[in-house]
Amino acid sequence: MISDPLILSVVLMGVMFLFLMSSIWIGVSLMLTGMAGMMLYEHHLPPTISLFQKAGDLLAGSLYDSLNSWSLAALPMFILMGEILYHSSISTRLLNGLMPWLTHVPGRLLHVNVAACSLFAAVSGSSAATTATVGKITLSELKKRGYSKKLALGSLAGSGTLGFLIPPSLIMIIYGVLSDVSIGKLFIAGIFPGLLLGTAYSLYIMFVSTINRDVVPRTQEHFSLKEKIYSIKELIPIFSLITLVLGSIYGGFATPTEAAALGVLGAIILAIYFRSFSWQIFRDSLLNAVKTTVMISFIIAGASFLAQVVGFLGIARAISEYIAGLHLSPYVLILVIGIMYIFLGMILDGISIVVMTLPIVLPIVVMAGFDPLWFGIFLVFMVELSQITPPVGFSLFVIQSISGEEISYILKATFPFFLIMIFIVVVVTAFPEIATYLPQHMIGK
Repeated sequence: MISDPLILSVVLMGVMFLFLMSSIWIGVSLMLTGMAGMMLYEHHLPPTISLFQKAGDLLAGSLYDSLNSWSLAALPMFILMGEILYHSSISTRLLNGLMPWLTHVPGRLLHVNVAACSLFAAVSGSSAATTATVGKITLSELKKRGYSKKLALGSLAGSGTLGFLIPPSLIMIIYGVLSDVSIGKLFIAGIFPGLLLGTAYSLYIMFVSTINRDVVPRTQEHFSLKEKIYSIKELIPIFSLITLVLGSIYGGFATPTEAAALGVLGAIILAIYFRSFSWQIFRDSLLNAVKTTVMISFIIAGASFLAQVVGFLGIARAISEYIAGLHLSPYVLILVIGIMYIFLGMILDGISIVVMTLPIVLPIVVMAGFDPLWFGIFLVFMVELSQITPPVGFSLFVIQSISGEEISYILKATFPFFLIMIFIVVVVTAFPEIATYLPQHMIGK
């Protein structure tokens, strides 16, 4: 038995890696890790409560709480929309329409993941929905056209996390409520950092494409101005769909969940219009959407149970209190807090990280002289990093599901984009005005 939460956290990390490496389902691995934590902590339970009773209560509660969410209903709708676009000719039309405009840009169509994720992030606010939907549309098309599979997977993993940074963002809403910071200001504060991160991804793709010509097809087509203008008609359908979904949300006509349903209806109408819709396509889209949704939901349920166990064992609180007791200088404090969040991202989902640590961490950060508005954006970056940090990296699991690649290969492809995100975090920390300028001048101090 282990009583020290800090030592227990290290042991649980090892247990989790063993389960995940044994090819057990990810959701089951997370639940088993939680059970292992309960077994190690059994002697602290009251004598009237058994291990299995307490674990059963936590498991039942976490399953219900994590999946009984109306906002989560948007996830299968957005995934179904992506499936319909993928199985119909619309995804091909999107890339055909973009090709003439990107033909002279290093990396060419590899920039589609960054652009599409940035747009879709403004629609869904969910990293999982953004990654799954865009991945279904772009990965197979890029592979068929001869683009680097590794760079396509990496750019999707990195860009998919923009769902947390570009508003609307669930993490920002939770942070705003817990910290008493204006949610409207948080939304606006995420715009410049989100654009900066997306730009950094595109610059990296351009750099790699310049030094390694093999990541893009050898043959390069040339298009006249007339052909470029004519190609716009291929882009109108997908941009009309994006406008429908985005406009319904920001116009106040629909919630994100309702807008997702509108997106599915719009995708069906477009597929029928282009005569690429059939009952077989609809059936395949539904089945694949159900499979992907169940996979993501199972991971969410497992991560929620593990998060409850971690909270029950006091691991997140112990780490936060340990850092508070170090009495560090401001920027060293932020560095240590960042490392703590990266570590917690290996065993917790983003929402759990925010809820468990914020009551302890935020007062320390404010006393060190940092703006709580800026810290909200910093925290969102940390949550984004947790999405592509093994072993509990939601985006990694989603990409594995839709691509069929080994998780080790996806990790290698994602690592450069992980480093880029850390670099942007450093830039935003050194120049906090990147996050605070817009909200201060658009809304007022």
